[in-house]
Amino acid sequence: MRAFVGLSVPTEWIGPLVTAQGRMRGGNRVAPDDLHVTLAFLDDQPEQRLEALSDTLSAKRLAAATLRPLAFAALGARKPRAVVLDLMPGADLTALRETVRNAARSAGIDLPCERFRPHVTLVRFPNSAPSETSDLPATISRLGVPSMPQAPVTGAMLWSSVLTPRGPIYEPLAAYPLRAA
Repeated sequence: MRAFVGLSVPTEWIGPLVTAQGRMRGGNRVAPDDLHVTLAFLDDQPEQRLEALSDTLSAKRLAAATLRPLAFAALGARKPRAVVLDLMPGADLTALRETVRNAARSAGIDLPCERFRPHVTLVRFPNSAPSETSDLPATISRLGVPSMPQAPVTGAMLWSSVLTPRGPIYEPLAAYPLRAA
């Protein structure tokens, strides 16, 4: 099963993010209920490993984190794959990510070494024509500075992710409360 551990976007961010999506031409918009921050992409895993990870995360006292908006940006320099809201990689968010990744490794899940770029994907451009993405730099510039306030998150989730031609479909599998610092 294809899965990931992440954080739901704060409710007060949904309206401004949907407005930003509305200014994009083309691409596949991420549904408001599916907007999230990925802490660990797990790829395809047997259910036993996901259960082991879930048990480990449930037993841990995961520390809360605060999401801090930074800037709208495109992923993919020459051929944009997505427009995202980049987040500041604060110490609390980075520590939470490392805790989740260590739990995944202890459950037998192999994770690649990768730089942490916390973000919320707004619009994906799979196999897009250049005409669909040629105005992205100007569009992103017009979006300006994100207007959402920083927001604490109080829970992490394990989601399954089923790929479809219109984008992934996410299904929550388990929730993990985050404790205040």
